Amino acid sequence: MNIPQHVAIILDGNGRWAKSKGMPRNYGHVRGAKNLEKICRDAYDIGIKYLTVYLFSTENWKRSREEVDGLMKLFRSYTKTCIKTARENNMKVRVLGDPTALADDLQESLKELVESSKNNTGLNFNLAINYGSRDEIVRAIRQLSQDCVDGAVKPEDITEDLFSAYLDTREIPDPDLLIRTSGELRLSNYLLWQLAYSEFYFTEVPWPAFNKEELLKAIEKYNGRERRYGGVKGE
Repeated sequence: MNIPQHVAIILDGNGRWAKSKGMPRNYGHVRGAKNLEKICRDAYDIGIKYLTVYLFSTENWKRSREEVDGLMKLFRSYTKTCIKTARENNMKVRVLGDPTALADDLQESLKELVESSKNNTGLNFNLAINYGSRDEIVRAIRQLSQDCVDGAVKPEDITEDLFSAYLDTREIPDPDLLIRTSGELRLSNYLLWQLAYSEFYFTEVPWPAFNKEELLKAIEKYNGRERRYGGVKGE
């Protein structure tokens, strides 16, 4: 089986899964966080080198205050746990997005997580938190524009590769496969530039119930598609 080098996941369905169990939405988020630890191990065992997950979008601030506060509390706990998990499993963790909107203590925990794992050589685990692809692109354009004003870059030298070097994912290859759980069929402002040539896999399974078997199903579907840039199968 051809294993995709980089898998990106939109972790969807935590709240709906919890509701189906007669539990509050934040219970679903807690179970979803625990499941993420399992999927990280499964992904590495399968042979995936990069795993990028959508934890919290720039639009998620519009959710109820209770849910947002619950998510931030969960992120604080998860970040501390992830520091230990990264050490034990040799994971290298990166953070995508704009952390400046997060509380100071959470920003510090994320910095510690990234710094403490930077020399690890196992799974490359990328957390998209307070991330939105449009926001990422605008931030990249601002920095690139400033570099042009400062004379560090000439406009005629701007290429796709150069622009990619200004994105949050500059050290990461583009995803081969995008998985979205819980039946939604949209990208939700996630990695819009990076997913230009990725294969998409959508499943009705909610994130807390997504397991290694479901991950392998996605990879099997990926294997059934012919990867051709600039063309389509049978062309």
